[in-house]
Amino acid sequence: MFKIAKEFSFDMAHMLDGHDGKCKNLHGHTYKLQVEVSGKLVAEGAKRGMVMDYSDLKTIVKREILDPMDHAYIYDLNSEKESKIARLLIELDSKVYGIPSRSTAEEMAKYMFEKLTQVGLPVSLIRLWETPTSYCEYTADESF
Repeated sequence: MFKIAKEFSFDMAHMLDGHDGKCKNLHGHTYKLQVEVSGKLVAEGAKRGMVMDYSDLKTIVKREILDPMDHAYIYDLNSEKESKIARLLIELDSKVYGIPSRSTAEEMAKYMFEKLTQVGLPVSLIRLWETPTSYCEYTADESF
């Protein structure tokens, strides 16, 4: 089994409604995202000897994650407070993106893993840096 990975970066704003620290306030981060995929090597054709073409990986991640989330207000669809802010931002013609959980690094890594898996990408790991020194990893491996 081979693994390949590609790194990306994006900027977003969020808040953690109900948090007991300063992250309860609206703020932003520059995230670094690493997407790892695994599989056997393609046996023949133009992609022979590859798990997948890095360019194809980039196209999928850009379409599914970066385009909708970069420079957006990411909010918890289940939070009335965060949803109220999203409605105001939409009214002001700003970019928003709702997810069905809190916008912690942990929940976002899981969301990204599941979203990419749903479109057929053989994701084995998502690593998401919220700051240059703090990151989260998510894998479907229950023994992790």
